[in-house]
Formats: sequence, C-alpha cells, structure tokens
Amino acid sequence: MEKHDFDLIVIGGGPGGYVAAIRAAQLGLKICVVERQKMGGTCLNWGCIPTKALYRSAEVCHLAKNSEEFGIVSEKITINWEQVQSRKDKIVSQLVVGIVQLMKANNITVVEGEAKLKDVNSILVTKADGETACVSAANIIIATGSKPAVLPIEGVELPGVLDSTDLLALDHIPQRLAIIGGGVIGMEFAAIFNAFGSQVTVIEFLPNVLAQMDTDISKRLTPMMKKKGIEILTASRVMKIEKQEGLVLTVSTKKGDIQIQADEVLMAAGRQPVVDNLMLENANIAYDKKGIKANAYGQTNVPHIYAIGDVTGGMMLAHTASHQGITAVEHIMGVEAKHDAMVVPSCVFTFPEIAAVGITEDEARAKGLNYKIGKFMFGANGKALTLGEGEGFLKVISDENDILMGVHIMGPHASDLIHEGVLAIGMKLKAEDIIGTIHAHPTLSEAFSEAVMGLKGVAIHAAPVKKIQN
Repeated sequence: MEKHDFDLIVIGGGPGGYVAAIRAAQLGLKICVVERQKMGGTCLNWGCIPTKALYRSAEVCHLAKNSEEFGIVSEKITINWEQVQSRKDKIVSQLVVGIVQLMKANNITVVEGEAKLKDVNSILVTKADGETACVSAANIIIATGSKPAVLPIEGVELPGVLDSTDLLALDHIPQRLAIIGGGVIGMEFAAIFNAFGSQVTVIEFLPNVLAQMDTDISKRLTPMMKKKGIEILTASRVMKIEKQEGLVLTVSTKKGDIQIQADEVLMAAGRQPVVDNLMLENANIAYDKKGIKANAYGQTNVPHIYAIGDVTGGMMLAHTASHQGITAVEHIMGVEAKHDAMVVPSCVFTFPEIAAVGITEDEARAKGLNYKIGKFMFGANGKALTLGEGEGFLKVISDENDILMGVHIMGPHASDLIHEGVLAIGMKLKAEDIIGTIHAHPTLSEAFSEAVMGLKGVAIHAAPVKKIQN
C-alpha cells in the first residue's frame, strides 16, 4: 500500500475546509490544510463576519437616529468611520486567531500557499516566496470557495467599480453608491450604507429583488426599502459605466434608458466557484463553469477526492459548506452521515432581517402541491412592538397533513427565529406538535406559534379567516 504524508489534505481553510479538518482530526486522521490567504476564508475575512460587523454598526446608527421614539433625546449623531472599520477588523482578527489556535489544538498541519493538483494523491503548493512543496494524502477535499462574479459591462474596470471585498475595505462612506444586483449581497450592502447616510440605488435585472425568496418577502421588501430612501430599479440592466465627475451608469429600464450618477459602484452580481489554477485535469476531476461535480457526500468522480461548499456551485452558504465538510469526512471514514439539502436556512441582513427555510409558496404552487398557509404579523406581537420593530411577518407552509414544509420570516431577529422552523421541518413536525409546545411570553417566538396555529384556523391574536359561503 502506497505511503502518503497525510491521511487527508484539505485545500482551503474556509468554513468548509477548516470544519472538515477538525472533524477529521476528531476521527483520528492525520490532516494537512493548504490555505493561500487567511484561515477562515472569504466568509470570515471578506464576507459574512465583516459584513455583519458593519451591519451592527449601521443598526446602532439607525437606533440612535430614531432614539426619540424610545424617549431618549440625542442632540447630534456622528459616524466615526475609522472606528467602525477598526471594530470590524478587530472582530475578524479575533476569530481568525481562534481558528489558527483550533488547528494547533487538533494537531492539524497548516501550509500557506496556493495548491495545485499534481495527480490523484499529490498536491503542489507554491508559497508566497515562490518556493514549492509537494504533499500527498490518501484522501483530498477541495474547499476553495468562490469569488465575486463580474458582468461583461463596459467600464467595469474603472476606478471606483468595486466588488464586495473592496467595499468592505473602503476608507470612507460613499456619498452616492450604485449597486448592480439585488440579491443577498446587494440588498445587505444597500441596507447598511443607507443607514450610514449613503444615497443608494440598486439595479436588478430580474422583476424582483431577492428573487429566490418567497414572493411575499421579495414584494414587501421593495416598498420598505424605498420608504427608507433606497432607490430600486427592477427589470433593469446596466449597459455601461463611464467616468465623468464621479461615475455615470447608463441603465436600460422598462421606461427607457436613464443615467445614474454615483461615486462608487458595487458589483454584486453573485459569485462563481474558484477552480482557476487548481489543475483539476491532472486528476481527471469532472467540473464545468458551475463548479466541481460532486454527489450528496461531496464525492467527485474520483472516489477519494471530495469537493464541498461554494466550489461545487450549489447553495453558496457558509453553514452549508461546514455541514458538507463534516458529511464528506464522515463518508470517508464510513460513518453514517445525514444531509438534507432542503433543510438549509438562509438569512438576509437587511432592515428588517429576512430568513427562510424549506419550500416557498411559489415552488409549492409550481409543483401542484396541496398546501396550507399560516401567517402572523409582527405588528400584533408584543415583543416586536416593544423593540420598535413591528414591520414584517412570519409565514409557514404545510402539506395537506399539516406537516411543515417551509418557513419564511421578515422581521426582528429573523436570523435567530428561523431555527425553530429548521428543526420543525427537519423533524417533519406537524402543526399540532408545535401548537402543543408552550412559547414564552413576551417573545418574538410567539409569532411562530401563532403562524402555525393559523394553519389550523386557531390563531389567538389574529382575526379569524372568513370562510367563503358556497
């Protein structure tokens, strides 16, 4: 039997890669992680965490500006952008150090450099100083993540046209920010910089922003954001970007071509898998422009080589990558692993927050399913009103037997509330299972209970649904 340097090499130290490495170490494997930039990957260093740090500062700014509603009178609100950025960087640094320490605590070897497949068991690593090293393993997991997609628009190379990484590092708050793309990244940055005082315009090619969300959410979000001063152009396409005094975008809309002036432009048109320079062909790994092809366990067409997370082109979420990393390692070790792609929550940090799991009503209708809807408005929830956040709703979808299939939330702390829905769908709970569970008062979680009660027509704090007389 051929002897290798390691039992497992993980290419990429992001939320998929480092979690896979730790789980493998727990199962007794000798592990090497190859990371070309910083441990934690895009999510920790240039995505989820820094964005949420800015989101929290924006949230505090919003609360301060509206503090009189709570009886707190503030004379003047100013933003120290340098301090906002410093706080963000400090949080990121603390978490990166934590992951580095976890690697050491689990006796995981970390090699810094860019990895290329030499063959089906060997990896060539090029370090920052140009030195190369070759390491081998019985198994390999590819977890190289994704990078911002760039649309073929004239002028995208101009100074001031940024991707999300550039925007996070900006040393000032843009006076006028145009965002190309109304998906999760675009809408989160729109909400954040609007709260900081930027004049924000979002240009989305599809008829609705957050088009993958339940229609009830995507349609309600647009007027909410417009009310906050964010301009949203849907069914629109950016034709070109020109440099004048600042940047000028020519946009094709339903009403004809218009021009939008901006100081910075964010390219938020999604992400694409990082497969460049991996030399996948050296191991005959099947892939296309959507990513590396892998089965439910992350296994590629080469049985001992796995691919997880964004590089597979599926649900590009950090928690999905982490779960896939654990699943892949356990499959390597012959451990029974469970992975249900339907029960994956997604969260959008706008004002208010948005979260969803399971089937949307649009999908249920398209599949011809016999489904039921229960909905509860946060405006009737005592805790939401005390928070000053009565906007939004919680919507549940069940099948004809009252088994929960989908949960969709727009409202305060939606990203935390969604997990009761995740558990309910994952466990295939019925409405009566939840109705029979006491929810503390006054809490936001009561909205979930009430929405489920609505499936059975027994919601307490909602007007009864009128029955149509035949």
